[in-house]
Amino acid sequence: MINKIAASVVEAVGKVEDGSTILLSGFGTAGIPHELLQVVVDGGAKDLTLVANNAGNGDDGIGTLLGQGRVRRMICSFPRQTDSWHFDAAYRSGKTQLELVPQGNLAERIRAAGAGIGAFFCPTGVGTQLTEGAETREINGRMYALEYPIHADLALIKAERGDRWGNLTYRMAARNFGPVMATAAKRTVASVHEIVPLGALDPESVVTPGIHVTRLCKIDFVPTRPGGIR
Repeated sequence: MINKIAASVVEAVGKVEDGSTILLSGFGTAGIPHELLQVVVDGGAKDLTLVANNAGNGDDGIGTLLGQGRVRRMICSFPRQTDSWHFDAAYRSGKTQLELVPQGNLAERIRAAGAGIGAFFCPTGVGTQLTEGAETREINGRMYALEYPIHADLALIKAERGDRWGNLTYRMAARNFGPVMATAAKRTVASVHEIVPLGALDPESVVTPGIHVTRLCKIDFVPTRPGGIR
């Protein structure tokens, strides 16, 4: 019997090795897998490569890992914001490298990894520092740069509902990078607010099929601001 439900976030995430590449869902404060990320923080893994939309918010999660000097490389679209002080300090001191990727390119590079695409040409960033040294090609009169997929050892994503097979649905904007990240890692762990019986999820509403999910666990809903941003 397939049952991917873990009894706790610690059991779900398991051991994270030094040098791992980790995909982290989230956009702004929506869809961040806080509870799963805390397991990584507590586990002590170092020399990490983190792939996310931004480089952390405040002192939690990514910010903690950066502040403790455990992130070797940050791959993201939006590293500078008012509460990204840990990234600023780590980057300026040379402790953390930055690969800045336009947001659409980031999503497509992750999707390409899950789809088995070896590389693709994209026009975004051509002629700027973002594509310096990249192979370029003119296609139908427009210049494109070659982009490579982003594979990971572990993806940590936040969904809304799931069943024991690992099928997932999401809540509005909290969906963001979760579906593509789930396909691009050797292991994918999801947190959900509700675990439902098999058959309770309308197949048409399942965004991430269970085949892409290794483990999932239930977490409590704790609003982070008035209105209940998840």
